Amino acid sequence: MIGYISDNLLIPILDFFYGLVPSYGLAIVALTLVIRVALYPLSAGSIRSARRMRIAQPVIQKRQAEIKSRYSDNLQKQQEELGKVMKEFGSPLAGCLPLLVQMPILFALFATLRGSPFADVPYNINVKVLPSEQLAAVEPKPFNSPSHSIFIGETDHFPVIASLPRGNKIGVGDTTTINLHTKDGRSYDDVLSSVDDPGRFAPSWSLTKGDDVIAVSKDGTITALAPGDATVEAKIPGLAARSGFLFIKALGQVGFYADGAINWDIAILVGSFGVTLFLSQLLSGMGMPANPQQATANKITPFMITGMFLFFPLPAGVLLYMVIANVFQALQTFILTREALPENLQKILDQQVSQQTVTATASSGSGASGNRLPFEPKGK
Repeated sequence: MIGYISDNLLIPILDFFYGLVPSYGLAIVALTLVIRVALYPLSAGSIRSARRMRIAQPVIQKRQAEIKSRYSDNLQKQQEELGKVMKEFGSPLAGCLPLLVQMPILFALFATLRGSPFADVPYNINVKVLPSEQLAAVEPKPFNSPSHSIFIGETDHFPVIASLPRGNKIGVGDTTTINLHTKDGRSYDDVLSSVDDPGRFAPSWSLTKGDDVIAVSKDGTITALAPGDATVEAKIPGLAARSGFLFIKALGQVGFYADGAINWDIAILVGSFGVTLFLSQLLSGMGMPANPQQATANKITPFMITGMFLFFPLPAGVLLYMVIANVFQALQTFILTREALPENLQKILDQQVSQQTVTATASSGSGASGNRLPFEPKGK
């Protein structure tokens, strides 16, 4: 499903924007904004639901406890009253459905930006080498990898698959060749024949596992050496993987630290991601009663996630998308937190804020009294 959305929705939109402005960096920005605007109603539903549940949750929990205590011997009445509470405030799960609906599109967008043309595309083929006597009992089944759209021109791309016609189980001493081809059976070499510089998009072959199990040649031919498991990686260069944008040296560049040097463009993108995430979380708490535990989590979480992405292997193009998406999310959160609440929730919120104000005032007064010396008059 994710591949279908990517090939039939996101890449055509990408082609359209690249046709308007021949810059893959700007195409990423435009594609991200279009998808985020299209998903605005769904994400708005999740944000509204989270805001309302944050206000109503203490009241819901109190009501639920009272109902279960009052009707402990009458489950039917208990369910009836609990249903009324959910009808009054809404279900905590209501915000999950919009989130689940939009997830396939967001995953497809993420997958699109991790592949061609923005990054080199790897095909990983797991191979199992068996002794000849065991292989005789195995029924050959063709092996096909997932399809990836490979760009060989600005808007010229093909879905390419890696396959082993006789399957990925071979016998010791046998050879087999990994075929790269389009979904309609056209060989990848045939596709490249129309390119001025076909070597630019030629796949590189390597072993990521099982050096002593198999050997792989430059044309993708596998030779089985000994029984065991191995993994072959065919990597096709991305058209724009080495193209820059603004301060980004290469959209396909991966890693904060490589070859003994710091990639400052990656560091800036990761830092911007952390700042925008922190801003979005701050905005989500606007107008809400203070919650020390939530406030602590909001401060720690952005630092933890940002630290993780410093060493997580994401191309610069994906990080650019994540920063733009966070900025959009922060703006959307700011707009939605200014919306008027339903009357019942506004009343609860006013009570919560008023109660916290009274508690804070009393605590302040208590602290002042506690600091007075025993012989000092109370008014002093």
